[in-house]
Amino acid sequence: MRKPLDLEKRQFLVLYRSFLMRVIDLELLSADADTARLLGQFAASFAGLSYMFTFWLIFAGGGFSKDFLWTMEHFLIATTMVVVSLFSVLCWESIFPDKRDILVLAALPIRTITLFRAKLAALISALSLSVLSLNIFSGLVWPFLFSSTNGGGYFGVIRSLAAYWITMALAGLFMFCCVLGVQGVTSLVLPRQQFLRLSASLQAGAFFVFFGGYILEPSLETPKALAAPENQGLLACLPSYWFFGLFQQLNGSMVPEFVPLVKQAWVGIEVAVSVGAASVLLAYFRTMQKTIEEPDIVPGTPRSTRSVRLGSLLQTCVALFSFRTLVRSRQHRVLLCFYLGTGFAIVLAYVKTPLGQQGFLYGSSSDAVDVAFLVASLWMICFVVIGVRVVIAMPHTLRANWIFRMTETRDVGKYLSAVRRSLLMIALVPVWLLMAGLFLFRWPTWPVAGHLAVLGLVGVIVVELCLQGFHKFPFACSYLPGQSKVHVVFWGLLLVLVPLSAARVESEILHRPFSYLCMIAALSAIAAATRWGTRAGVKSTDALVFEEEYPPELLALGLDGAK
Repeated sequence: MRKPLDLEKRQFLVLYRSFLMRVIDLELLSADADTARLLGQFAASFAGLSYMFTFWLIFAGGGFSKDFLWTMEHFLIATTMVVVSLFSVLCWESIFPDKRDILVLAALPIRTITLFRAKLAALISALSLSVLSLNIFSGLVWPFLFSSTNGGGYFGVIRSLAAYWITMALAGLFMFCCVLGVQGVTSLVLPRQQFLRLSASLQAGAFFVFFGGYILEPSLETPKALAAPENQGLLACLPSYWFFGLFQQLNGSMVPEFVPLVKQAWVGIEVAVSVGAASVLLAYFRTMQKTIEEPDIVPGTPRSTRSVRLGSLLQTCVALFSFRTLVRSRQHRVLLCFYLGTGFAIVLAYVKTPLGQQGFLYGSSSDAVDVAFLVASLWMICFVVIGVRVVIAMPHTLRANWIFRMTETRDVGKYLSAVRRSLLMIALVPVWLLMAGLFLFRWPTWPVAGHLAVLGLVGVIVVELCLQGFHKFPFACSYLPGQSKVHVVFWGLLLVLVPLSAARVESEILHRPFSYLCMIAALSAIAAATRWGTRAGVKSTDALVFEEEYPPELLALGLDGAK
């Protein structure tokens, strides 16, 4: 007869494997999708970042100063913390069991604490994978350089390796417990329905806070800056510097300036772990009951059913359906905020210096527009359009797409035209209007108006590139990891448009009417060519693709002569 302890251990292992594969919402994926492959793609992306942080050391030749090494130490710690925090926010709903889990598992002899342990272990494993992949190269190379600050030698290298990985693990644990604590406290204080409504706002705000804090965080790695009295209050509010000091303690390269940072790091870990674990554990037993008793969605107040006309009837229906789904779905709003937060962080990093130098709102209106703001506007258009394109490819309720399958009475080209109208109205037009208001408020000149025309054409080109091969209905088709070509569009835009603008090509052409007209004509031709390519790709498609599948691994050669 199996002992109770062995049975509980077996239950934990089975639940752990199941929850680990469900860190990503399976309702969004195709029936042919491989969750392990998706997690592997995330790990490969993080490993690529780690390689970017390391490969240039081959050409550097060593001989770095202590200030530079300290700056790099803090940069790697801060990057790990922000990645873990963002991943924790994305996995916000994975810590609590959903209604399906409770309906299936409640009838089985499984203790609630076993369910909690399995959920928490699966989430920690996924976060540990992100930390490991993000530091897979940098965590094996940079400690050799960091060991020079603790005396060097074989013992110094081993100590630096251990200090590096321990610091990264503790920093990731701190950020994970902070997110966990906020989630647990809000779920305890608020009723379940209000908690679900507030969760989306908390997740969206967290993306912008983490990205903005990461970009705007001042550089205070030098001993002089760390010891300055005017910086002590700021250092006490920046956790990345706490773990920067903790690394110095573990690495054996302590100086007096790091003593208060080390104390704050250990206190922060204790408080975060205690509050996060206690609040979530208490909320767990409360949530298990409320998930069954209370509905997840509360009917809203009646609103006017009057709607606007956005083209043909099909175009209007698809655009309104896409807009309302994006507004109502918490998962899709959070995913969109993640992409917008990424774009916001990059834009903020690029314009941070011009903002400080000339003052965006308080400078004189006669100041010439800085090239950084031209680049930032192009970046923002690209990020928003690509972000919306990625989000509409994720289904909302996949099992309900039968209604779209039954009502597919028109050719794919009509649906593609409706999706194009949706991207233009939801993504391109609002951002373009926002950029136009900001630019014309700050620089009401003809060159700025010319840049807005360029911005609109670039947005149209991005929309057409994003629609290449997109033969789907928004929010109604399954998602297959690894099949989207959006990342190709992203890196192409990043490597082509930004260098052109950074080289001041556009800023110079804006002041030459003939050259400007040539540029407009060239962009118009590119937009027309991309639209023609999108239409040409539709001719070979007979119906919308509601269920994606991987290409078959076995191909028939047809050598038997059969047709």
